Amino acid sequence: MSTYLEKKFIPEDWISQAEAARVRRVSRQAIAKLVQSGRLRSIKVGGHVLVNREDAETFKPGKPGRPKKDD
Repeated sequence: MSTYLEKKFIPEDWISQAEAARVRRVSRQAIAKLVQSGRLRSIKVGGHVLVNREDAETFKPGKPGRPKKDD
């Protein structure tokens, strides 16, 4: 999880994990995993983890499954 605050913190640019889950139509736990893995930018404010709104809206998941071995 990122503890880095942008130079100009704009509250409208950050949403709760629950709101990010609604935007992505996934579970809050799925968003939490993406935050923990660093695939979504996040900040912690007053004990709450906020997710970057743009990241949540534009996130593209990778292909499912294990990568194919190159021969």
